[in-house]
This record gives sequence, structure tokens and C-alpha cells, in this order.
Amino acid sequence: MLIGEVYKSLVDEDFKVLASLEKALVDREYAPLQLLEKLSGIHEEKLQLILRKLHDLKLVKRETISGEKMYRLTTLGYDVLAIRALAKANVIEAIGDKVGTGKESEIYLGLAPGGVQVAIKFIRIGRTSFRQTARVRAWARDKSISWYQQSKIAAEREYKALLELHPHGALVPKPIGYNRHVVVTEFIDGVELYERPELENPELVLSKILETISIAYHKVKIVHGDLSEYNVLIRKEDESPFIIDWPQYVYSDDPSAPDLLKRDVYYIVKFFNKVYKLNINPEEALNNILKTEKNQ
Repeated sequence: MLIGEVYKSLVDEDFKVLASLEKALVDREYAPLQLLEKLSGIHEEKLQLILRKLHDLKLVKRETISGEKMYRLTTLGYDVLAIRALAKANVIEAIGDKVGTGKESEIYLGLAPGGVQVAIKFIRIGRTSFRQTARVRAWARDKSISWYQQSKIAAEREYKALLELHPHGALVPKPIGYNRHVVVTEFIDGVELYERPELENPELVLSKILETISIAYHKVKIVHGDLSEYNVLIRKEDESPFIIDWPQYVYSDDPSAPDLLKRDVYYIVKFFNKVYKLNINPEEALNNILKTEKNQ
């Protein structure tokens, strides 16, 4: 069943139980039925019926631990809670098909009020990627942080970065809203750079990417930190490059920022040199970005 169909099959009491379960899981991996009854205010017999429905829809996982029934949210359960909140806030009206899958995210096409197309990004920092996540993100090094708390922090950071970058003219998707682990942005009809699309003017595309790196560094005081062909989206209509996936950014005064800035610039310049047969000196490109600061 598609996520939109699952969402439409739920009623208010279903969401009430899911929200109660989320609250119960703040300091534990599984929650007992008795606690859910207390938090939801729904008597045990009816609560069990609702939990059975949610389990059948794969929104909760059920385990018997020491003879007691215990429950936790699944990824899909967390998804529908976020969709519910975004719908109630009039950020989105509908969710459609999946249009992209990243290393730690899934992108769905959606509609905002007025029939405006939007991209709905579900950040999914799973347990399998926890060690890698912790290496590149200082906020993920606390082993007590659950997968959904990590995803929530990542979404908040992504939205904050986009919110600060977009007004300065950086080529990033325009942010519209976020809730929990979900970020909603304008929909960009494009192709990811890793697919190596034919470009009429690859040098101009690269210069625009470097300009966004410079805006981020000087105007917003952040460094992307993980820039590659997998998080650059080329808009089909005009070949404008949009830099996506910002949760792991670091501030420009962070001790690691100079090395990460150099890494981002060198990586993307070398990619364009190799794939599009350019002859751009990465050191000069980096120096041009750093010189911008002196001229301001």
C-alpha cells in the first residue's frame, strides 16, 4: 500500500495512538500497553483493536518482552505523523509518487495549497548507517539518540540551512516547511549530476555551483561538507545547478571547515574536469572563493 493510501485509511484515534507511542518512546525503545493506555486516554480493549490495525498497516511493531506486549513506531508510522502535522499546518494537501531515493532520504512529489507542486523529503538515517553518520556529524555521536531522533535533527538542520541560504541567491531548493524528519521544498524538475547529463555550458554550471559554495561560506557562514555529483540537481529547463542535502553542514569557524571547504571545491571541480573535459585548476577555484572574503 502506498504511503498516501495508508494515510487516508487512518482516523483521528489512530493518529492519537501513534502520537502517544511517539511520546512514550522518548526514553525507551519499546512502550508497554499500560503506558499507551495512560497517554492516549483510550481504554485497553479499544486500544488493542487500534494497535492491531496499526500493526497490520506496518505503522507499529509489536514484541512480547518478558511476557508483556510492547510496541514501537516503524519508519512508516513516523512518516504519517509528520504528514499529518504538515497537512494540518496547510503546508501540503496531498502526497503522490516517490520520485527519488538518496543514501539517507526518499523524495515524494506532493501538492501544496493552490495545487503547487512540492518535493516532500523523508530523511531516513537508519541504524545501518549510524557509524558513518556519527563520523561526519558531531550531533549524531551520542549513542543514545534513536534513528528517528537523528532523522529529526537532520531535517531541522536541512530546513535551517535552506532558509538562510535561499534569500542570499544561493541555488538551493526554496524551503516551504518541515516537521519531524520531513522537509518540504519547491519541486525542481531536474536530473542529478551523477547521471552525467549533457550540458551546453558545463563551465557556467560549475561556476554557479562554486558561487553557491561561496555564498554559503561568506554570507551564511557554513560549509556543505559532503558535496558530490550525488547532491547537485540540474534543472532541465535552464541547466541551473541546485545544491541539495545540507544536514551535515559545519559552521565556517569550525576547526574542520577549511578542510571540508577544500574537499568540496576540489571534488566538484575534478568531477567536471573529468566528465565534461574542462581544465579548471581546483586550487585557483578555492582561492577565488577565499579571496571573495577579503574583497568584502
